[in-house]
Amino acid sequence: MNEELKHRLATVVMADVVGYSRQMEQDEAGTVRRLRSMREEVVEPLTQRFRGRIVDTAGDGWLAEFASVTDAVQCSLAIQDAMQTRNAELDRDQRFEIRIGINLGEVICEGHAIYGNGVNVAARLEALAAPGGICIAGAVHDQLHGLPDVAADDMGEQRVKNIARPIHCYAIRMGPHRRMRSEALSNRAAPTASIAVLPFANLSNDPDQEYFADGMVEDITTALSRFRQLFVIARNSTFVYKGRHVDVRHVARELGVRYVLEGSVRRSPDRVRLTAQLIDASTGGHLWAERFDGNLADIFDLQDRITAKVVGAIEPQMRRAEIERARRKRPENLEAYDHFLQALPLVYAMRPEDNTRALALFRTTMELDPRYVPAAAYAAWCHEQRVGRGWTNDPRKDEYEAVRLAHAVLTSDTEDENAIAIAGFVLLRLGHDYGTAIHALERASELNPNNAFVAMNAGWGQIFAGDLDHGLIHLERARELSPADPTAFYVLTGLGMAHALQGRYQEAVALAGASAALYGDWDATYPVLVFANAKLGRMDEMKAALANLQRLAPGLTLSRYSEFARFRDPARLAPIVEALRLAGLPE
Repeated sequence: MNEELKHRLATVVMADVVGYSRQMEQDEAGTVRRLRSMREEVVEPLTQRFRGRIVDTAGDGWLAEFASVTDAVQCSLAIQDAMQTRNAELDRDQRFEIRIGINLGEVICEGHAIYGNGVNVAARLEALAAPGGICIAGAVHDQLHGLPDVAADDMGEQRVKNIARPIHCYAIRMGPHRRMRSEALSNRAAPTASIAVLPFANLSNDPDQEYFADGMVEDITTALSRFRQLFVIARNSTFVYKGRHVDVRHVARELGVRYVLEGSVRRSPDRVRLTAQLIDASTGGHLWAERFDGNLADIFDLQDRITAKVVGAIEPQMRRAEIERARRKRPENLEAYDHFLQALPLVYAMRPEDNTRALALFRTTMELDPRYVPAAAYAAWCHEQRVGRGWTNDPRKDEYEAVRLAHAVLTSDTEDENAIAIAGFVLLRLGHDYGTAIHALERASELNPNNAFVAMNAGWGQIFAGDLDHGLIHLERARELSPADPTAFYVLTGLGMAHALQGRYQEAVALAGASAALYGDWDATYPVLVFANAKLGRMDEMKAALANLQRLAPGLTLSRYSEFARFRDPARLAPIVEALRLAGLPE
């Protein structure tokens, strides 16, 4: 009898156990018992709870179907969280690590069974997932807007066996920190609005005034980020749109925000005009547009008026005290502030010639206004860069100056979170004063939990100080606040380091590899790749990573690396050094 086949759209989940055959060889009876227990106590009840149905449980995996993408993703996350808890109570050789693939596509139904291309793609996605991870199709990713605590990394288009067209894939961010991060964020006042400040157009007659327009945006972004009820995208992500004609609704979708602020700056010798307009990207409508004119000496008041206008338009119930708290201590000398703004893009560039110019500008700022603390902090960071990147002929002098300036920042009365975070990071890396450094980094995070730069520094600081889980929370927060950041390689390498130190070498290779793909000339990425590949037994990849490290840091030795990459607990560094020795780095 030929029965007409039924087709329908479904969310398909495919999963299996990594290394199941190896465990069967070692302990067949025990492995089968653990598999049965996992299905009965984790997979089946959670699938039922999230309104799915298990279609097949052949071998060590399972196939499930859900009517909703949200239910499928939440169920998969709950399964991975449950497995993490179960694995913590087992010896390493008894743990089950699950790989999960999720696809949204058409399936063919025949009785209880489903099959077809939708199922085949889910199986390929599962094979691409890291152990303990979840890989999703682009169509699934497009439906995740209702899950604000779920973030995913773009894996690009992947060609897989027996599938004619490449599959656009995403990896959901996993690890023990994901649950901790959710709990940490739940203890914080949840943001009720989200905004991105796009680069302002420079309408001055002098194109060299571009730095001034950029500085206005940075200050307004920082002021807005101090409101805990606002989720504010970091300037590094918004500045990728600089110089481009963009549709604000498209930008808002890419950055995941509802509101967009855009504007322009026109500066003459003694006057300045700022124009700004606030757009509700959900409708494309303008909430307000206004022109702000004043003397150059009034620039900070103009910035504060724009900030107050934005807040009043989208969160009118905010207290006046919050607005006052958002005002930073301004420099007393306008010329000093001008030099400071000129130096900022140079210090972020991470190039030796720009570092030298930035340091000179920060020194001039400090001479003109000795009480302007941010200049001292950024100068300390310049000195730290010189030591860490080998850009100095006198590292001891730069190290001394960096630590001196960092202490000056922390003994001042500043509440500038960037300055405090930089000072803490410098003291940790060069002064090895972990207690003072972590206190400073956490204080900066408390002052402004919406600052991606602070979160990145706090994340790296916690890794070197030894708290890997909290380091991961901060670094994931940095990624959330700056989703299109061209300098995301700092965060990706930090995440890779933390995962490697916790024994998740596959994830470490993926993260550090993504960092190297984004920017291949940051030397700190390659020790992570050497270490993780060595642990995975990938000797060719290990040696290739060392070759890149030696290309960027010629003359590097194990003793020199051990001195600069110092951890609070020397045992953390030992396996990295051993991997570098195995790869061939000289003593």
